[in-house]
Amino acid sequence: MTSSLQPRSAAAARGGPPRKWDRSIPPSLRPLVRAYALGYASAVVPRLFTLVLQQVTTARRGRGDGPDNGALQPPREPPVASLQRILRGGLDPQRFPTFCAALVGGSTLFEVATFTAACLSLKLLQSKASPGFTETVAAGDNETSSSTPETINYAGRTLDLSLFALTRALDVIIGELWSQRRKRGVADKQWTNFETAISNLADPTMFAASCALIMWSWFYYPSRLPRAYNKWIDSAASVDKRLIKALQRCRTKELRYGEDTGQASLLQGMCLEYKWPLQWGDPAVAVPFPCEVVHMGCGPSCEYHALSRFYRSFRWSLFTYLPLNLLLVARRPSFRKLKSALLSAARSSAFLGAFITFFYYGVCLARTRIGPHLLGRDTEARNRIDGGLCVGTGCFACGWSIMLENPGRRKDMALFVAPRAMATLLPRRYSLDKQWRETLVFAASTAVVFTCALENPKRVRGVFGNVLNTVLRP
Repeated sequence: MTSSLQPRSAAAARGGPPRKWDRSIPPSLRPLVRAYALGYASAVVPRLFTLVLQQVTTARRGRGDGPDNGALQPPREPPVASLQRILRGGLDPQRFPTFCAALVGGSTLFEVATFTAACLSLKLLQSKASPGFTETVAAGDNETSSSTPETINYAGRTLDLSLFALTRALDVIIGELWSQRRKRGVADKQWTNFETAISNLADPTMFAASCALIMWSWFYYPSRLPRAYNKWIDSAASVDKRLIKALQRCRTKELRYGEDTGQASLLQGMCLEYKWPLQWGDPAVAVPFPCEVVHMGCGPSCEYHALSRFYRSFRWSLFTYLPLNLLLVARRPSFRKLKSALLSAARSSAFLGAFITFFYYGVCLARTRIGPHLLGRDTEARNRIDGGLCVGTGCFACGWSIMLENPGRRKDMALFVAPRAMATLLPRRYSLDKQWRETLVFAASTAVVFTCALENPKRVRGVFGNVLNTVLRP
């Protein structure tokens, strides 16, 4: 009797569950069931969280606490109906949960090659119609003026998933090659400090380069990013859209310093709002417009604006990170866990605050502090600086805030943003006859990752590696 209680007591001492939830499921079915459950949770839980936030916002408006109280609001679906729709939506056979089950089950239960299982499961997702990838056009007739509607379907709705798989496969391959090189170098006593530095800076560099592409796209080519991603960056950046439009027009040369191109009204609207001299907004007179316009009411000092940005961004981030960290502690509260949660939330908030600060201060460095000394102060140099160099400097600088994050989280964050950066270099939707290329890339990448997860689990890094190993184990 004592021996039968030992495993349960040991599990309790480690803080883990005394019994696995899938223990009653046959071992051969466990990977499939785990994959479906995980896919269902990832598809449903975020929508449930959004529903709760919407109900809280509605309740606040009803009490007069919300900013839009009294305004005409569009009719909303009843909460119970929304809940049922969300829960049922996760059961759709053409959704992510079934994809996860088909991929994992096909690779384990039915002993189908992972490559084949990946092809079939991705086809399942791609077969679902999506309004964003369907277009109805009028098909003209050469002989008559009449036309009939024609529906054109586009590919690309699974692009982010395919790029995620590709990123993970490249990480596995490059990581394995680098690990073997390191072993040989250490054995031959030829491993240098430079190579150690490369190992330590690989993830931060990947994160910084990915963020540079993402921020450049957000500023100049927002259509290359998902709508939700654009919306989140807009909220975090808290920048006046007129300033963005002015710098965009500097890049397209619609706005040129020293010339009257009819663009003065854009920034003069900001001048009236912030009570600045009206000539600050006229590019024919102000060459360039003062950096105080970039600061949006924080005064002329670039350094004070940077500190102000950090404070506001840190506070905004803390209201996001702290509740999530405290929610994790609430399961089994203790002083040690509470302290760790507070430190983790503060560190993550400092990282995001520095990210936003580095972007803005990078713009100021190029426009005011360094750029004019290197490129000159003439009109042509000012056009070049505001035509892309200042924004490019901010994009380059912001990602290095990752150095403030916990080293253990850097790899996860780098691998999270890398596929999104790759997506900015590709069309969000493309011709359906080229979809086989994406399917091939996804299947090959998934085969690499799954094979590595089964034969060398530690090579699949980060939280995703831990989750994948948990799902695939018998």
